Amino acid sequence: MDEIQYQFDLLKAKNQKLESDAKMYQALVATSTNAFLYYSFEHDKLETMGSWHHFFDFDVHDRKEFELISDAVCEQYRGELRDVLYLEKQQEEYASCDVALDGRKMWVECEVTVSYLESGKPSDKIIRFRDITKFKQQNDELAYLAYYDSLTGLYNRNYFVQVLSEWLQRAKEDHSVVAVMFVDIDDFRKINDGMGLIVGDELVQVFGQFLGELRQDKVIISHFNSDIYCIAIYDPYGSRTVEAIDKKIRTRLESPLRLTNKMDIPITVSIGVAEYPEAAKTALELINCAEIVMFKAKSKGKNTIQYFDAPILNEFLKNIEIENNLKEALFEQQFTLNYQPQYDTKTGKLRGVEALIRWKNRDGNMVSPGEFIPVAERNGSIVPIGKWVIEEAIRSLSTMRRKFQIDFIMSINISAIQYKRAEFVEDLIAIINRYNIDPADVELEITESVFIDDFKDIMGKMYALRDYGFKVSLDDFGTGFSSLSYLKGLPIDTLKIDKSFIDTVIYDESTRIITESIIQMVKKLGFETIAEGVEKPEQFEYLKKIECDNIQGFLLGKPMNQQALEELLSKLVR
Repeated sequence: MDEIQYQFDLLKAKNQKLESDAKMYQALVATSTNAFLYYSFEHDKLETMGSWHHFFDFDVHDRKEFELISDAVCEQYRGELRDVLYLEKQQEEYASCDVALDGRKMWVECEVTVSYLESGKPSDKIIRFRDITKFKQQNDELAYLAYYDSLTGLYNRNYFVQVLSEWLQRAKEDHSVVAVMFVDIDDFRKINDGMGLIVGDELVQVFGQFLGELRQDKVIISHFNSDIYCIAIYDPYGSRTVEAIDKKIRTRLESPLRLTNKMDIPITVSIGVAEYPEAAKTALELINCAEIVMFKAKSKGKNTIQYFDAPILNEFLKNIEIENNLKEALFEQQFTLNYQPQYDTKTGKLRGVEALIRWKNRDGNMVSPGEFIPVAERNGSIVPIGKWVIEEAIRSLSTMRRKFQIDFIMSINISAIQYKRAEFVEDLIAIINRYNIDPADVELEITESVFIDDFKDIMGKMYALRDYGFKVSLDDFGTGFSSLSYLKGLPIDTLKIDKSFIDTVIYDESTRIITESIIQMVKKLGFETIAEGVEKPEQFEYLKKIECDNIQGFLLGKPMNQQALEELLSKLVR
C-alpha cells in the first residue's frame, strides 16, 4: 500500500511540475513579440501561439492552410518560404528565410525546426515568425550609406571607385575603353562665401540631381565631395560618349539652376577627361589624371573641357615637385635676389633697380620664377616668400645707401595675394621704418590681376601707400585686358610697357602705333614710363625718339647679384 501511495504522490508531483512548466511556457509565449505555430504529425494537431495576429490577419487550423501563410508574402519570396514551411520534405531539421509580407511594410524571419522519430518519420514541427523590419531598415540604411551620397543620391566616392575598378578589369579582358569625366563647378567657393553653405549645398544637390538624369547602361555618376562629381563611361558609344554628355551638361547650364527659394544661380563647370588604357591602368590613377586635366581646363579660362595628354601630366608632376620643394626653400635660404638696373633714356643716369627673386634648389639647379611663382601663388607660399623679398630688398637698399650715398629707386614686385592681405600696408611700413628707408625710394610693382576680386579695397590700399610716400608702378601693361581709359583713375606713378611690345616695335607698324599712343597718353596723365626687355640698340634709339622715360633690359644691364650691383654703384660715385 505504501508503495502505491508513493507512486501516486510521485505522479502527482510530476503533474504539478508539468502544469507549472506549461504555465511558464504559456506566459513566455504570451508575452513574446514572436508568433509560433506548432504542428504534431502523429496527431495531425496544429496550434498557433504568441503574437500571431501581429503578422497575419487570418487563423490556421490545419496543415493544408499553410498555403495561406505563403500567399501572405510578396510573390518573389513564396517559393523560398514554401521550401522552409515544408522542411520535412528535404528531411532537414532546421531552416530559415527572410520574407516581406505582401501589401505591408513588414519584414519577417521564418524559422522552422522539425523533430524526427528513430524511424525517420517527422514527429513535431515548430515554426517561429519574428518581426525584423527595424533590423532590415537599419541594414538598408547602412547599405545606402555604403553606396550612395546622402546629399545627391548619386554613388559615393568609395563605391564609384569600386565599380570603376571592376569595369577596368572587364575592359582589360574585352580590350575596351573606359572614360572618366572629372566635373567641377567653377568659382564654387565664391558662391559658398557670398550666399552661405545652405545655398551652396542645395546648388550641389540640384546639379547632382540633373547629372543623375544622365545615368544609363554603362554610365555611372558619383558625387565625390563639395562641388566635385565623377562620371565613368564603359565603351563610349552613341549617346554615351564624352562629347554627348558634355553637350547635355553645357546645354542645361545655359539656364541658371533654380533653388527652392526661387533663387536662380547661373554656373559653369570645368571638365577633365582621361581614358583607360591610354592615361592610366588603375581606377585611382585614372581619376587622378582626369582631375589633373580638369585643373588645366580651369587655368585656360574655366567653362571648358580638357582631354588628357602626357605633357599635361608631366607639367603637373613638375609643379608638384616644385610645390614640395618650396616648403624647404625658404627655411633653407635657397632664395636670393638679383637686381636689374633701369636707366633714364635721355641722361643715361641710373634711375633704380628692380629686385628679382632667384631660386637655386637643393640639387643646385636654377628654377625659373615663371615656374615657381604661379605654384607659390596657388598654394599660398607666395605670402612668406613675398615678405622675404620685401625685407631683403629693403635691407639691401639700406646697406647700399649707407655705403655709397647714392640715390636710386628699389622696385619690388608685389603679388596680388600679398596685396589683398589685411596687414600688408602695416607690415610694409614696419619694414621700411626698421631700416630707416624713405618710402619715396621704394616702388611697388603690381599687375592688373590685383584689381580682379576687390577693386575698392585694393584702391584704398594704393591711396594709403601713395599718401605715405611710396611709388606705385603698373607692370606688364598691355598683356592683360589693359585699357587706357581706366588709367586716369589709378593712383600710380609709373607704367611699365611689356617686353612683348618692345620685341616687335621696330618692324611691326601696329605695335609702333600702339606703343607711341601709350607713351603719349600716359605722359599727359603725368605718369613715368619704363620699357622692359630692351635688348637691341635700335630699340633703345626708337624709344628715346618717342620720349619713353626709362629703359630696362639686357642692352644696358642684365640682372645681377648684390656684389655686382655694388661694383656698378662704386663706379658711379667715382
